[in-house]
Amino acid sequence: MEIRWLEAFIAVAEELHFGNAAIRLRMAQSPLSQVIRKLERSLGTKLFIRSTRSVELTAAGHSFLPHARAVLEEVELAQRSVKDPDGKVYGKLTFGFTGVLNHRALLKFTRAVRDTYPQIELSLVGRVMTQDAIAQLDAGTLDLAFVGLPTESTRTETRLLFRERFGMVVPIEHPLAHADHPELSMFAEDPFITPPIGAGSVLYDDTMRACAEAGFQPFISQQITDPYMGMMLVAAGVGVAYLPDGVKPVVPPGTTFVSLGGDPVYMNHGLAWSKRGGSVARDAFLEIASEVLEDHIM
Repeated sequence: MEIRWLEAFIAVAEELHFGNAAIRLRMAQSPLSQVIRKLERSLGTKLFIRSTRSVELTAAGHSFLPHARAVLEEVELAQRSVKDPDGKVYGKLTFGFTGVLNHRALLKFTRAVRDTYPQIELSLVGRVMTQDAIAQLDAGTLDLAFVGLPTESTRTETRLLFRERFGMVVPIEHPLAHADHPELSMFAEDPFITPPIGAGSVLYDDTMRACAEAGFQPFISQQITDPYMGMMLVAAGVGVAYLPDGVKPVVPPGTTFVSLGGDPVYMNHGLAWSKRGGSVARDAFLEIASEVLEDHIM
């Protein structure tokens, strides 16, 4: 097995198109196909399902992809270490997050990585719901992700980062906009803006659970992945949103955050990563995360 075979496999797996992969690799399509066939023969299994119209990964291809990426990353790290063998931490990390819900931790962590390990290349992927984050961590397309806790995955490790108490984001003209700790049940007649049903969002689950415990099933007027865009819809009068109080500093004009009365309900923000062995860069990030947590992020 040769490194160039892995590079060819990754290009086809990411493009799912031999022509586009060939252009990306600056080679002709026929030699690329030959390289993939050599790789498949060496592994004793098909990695792609080919037809005249499409290219898809087989189950074996899906399983092989994260390992191929890891091998190439290790090769790159080895090359860097020879050029600068003074113990610096190199590498690439792909980090998934939801959006505005993670702004507190995201700013702290990215700044800490930049200041401590400037050679680590951090790639941020936004609008990643918890369920999707777990799937991508398992597939190897994400190294780390912010998630809502708890998760049901047995293949990932998680760490609680901090907790935020839920409240309501409402238009400033809402009758309860300036109320003193109203009960959630007082919003039963309002249309709600939530993440999409079935998107794997802990926020959606928390919203539905809290409303059920308050004695009503909310009418959902709009479903949207991005929590900040959800708050923009609140400003437009489309509905109200059940969100943690960490959004208070960033609510858009025309809205306000209302703290709720009754027993407090919290959103648990967590950090997740695969139980599979990770890179030196990932281990360095987790060490930084521990230091940031000790620095009162909770």
